[in-house]
Formats: sequence, structure tokens, C-alpha cells
Amino acid sequence: MGGRSMLNWLFGPRVQHIHADELKTLMKSENPPVIVDVRTHPEFRESHIPKAVHIPLPEVRTRMDELPKEKVIVTVCRTGHRSLVAAQALQSAGYQVKNLQGGMELWTGDVVPRSRR
Repeated sequence: MGGRSMLNWLFGPRVQHIHADELKTLMKSENPPVIVDVRTHPEFRESHIPKAVHIPLPEVRTRMDELPKEKVIVTVCRTGHRSLVAAQALQSAGYQVKNLQGGMELWTGDVVPRSRR
């Protein structure tokens, strides 16, 4: 068994990542993805991507049925680590999912509410 197929056998297929610029373009398309922010309540209240659905990471497995399986889901957190865990859980449940590379730290698009920096 080759290295790649062994990893797929052990852990399932690898989650795809999406860059901020690609996500900004997709958000303007006719079929935008569903953005799922898995950060804590205080992090989400501080700022988030417009129209993002807030499902904190510990709740992803019990609330994933709130998400449409026919749309691409993009998971996001502060740096991309927690959202990768969420993306893996969603992917293993049959969702089409991508993880925002670098998370909110690399997001250059609009946020709600706007930062007061």
C-alpha cells in the first residue's frame, strides 16, 4: 500500500483547503458556499465573515444536520486548526467541505462587526 493510500485508509481522504481570495470570489457567485465559523462565542461576536453560520467546534458533530449536504461548506476558525478538525468531521459524514487556510488571521475580506483597530 503506497503512502498516500495508507493515509487515506487510516484517516480518510484529505480535506481540501481554500485561500481567502478564492473564498471571496465564491461568495459572490450564484452558488456561494456555506461558511461555518467554529470559534468560541466571544471570538465570533468580536468579528466574523458576513453570513457565516456559527457552530462552535464542540457542537459540530451534534449540529451538522443543520447544514445542507448539497452545498460546499467552508469551515473557519482563527488560524485554521480547529476548522480543520470540524472539516474532517463534516467530510467523514458526507459533506463537501473545504477549510479556510490560515483562518481569520489571513482573511482580508469584510467582517461583521468591523474591527475598531
